[in-house]
Amino acid sequence: MTDELTCWVYRSSRKDEMYLYLADKDVFDPVPEALLKAMGRLELVLELTLTPERSLAREDVNQVLANLRGQGFHLQMPPRLTPDLYHGE
Repeated sequence: MTDELTCWVYRSSRKDEMYLYLADKDVFDPVPEALLKAMGRLELVLELTLTPERSLAREDVNQVLANLRGQGFHLQMPPRLTPDLYHGE
């Protein structure tokens, strides 16, 4: 098995900053129906080649690779806002 994997990233129309990574372009079969409904319309935003050495801004690339290989998709949740973001410290 190669360490490299191409995936496709889709943006949710209902949830800001929620993204769905798919192991196969436009193949939504592995994704639970309830999750697809909650995400609304999905827009393809990126084709991405992942390797263990690649860094991702908000996700652990090894976890993304494991999810894509194991279940066919990975869900990136919106970042959590913390109260210290609102302080002028």
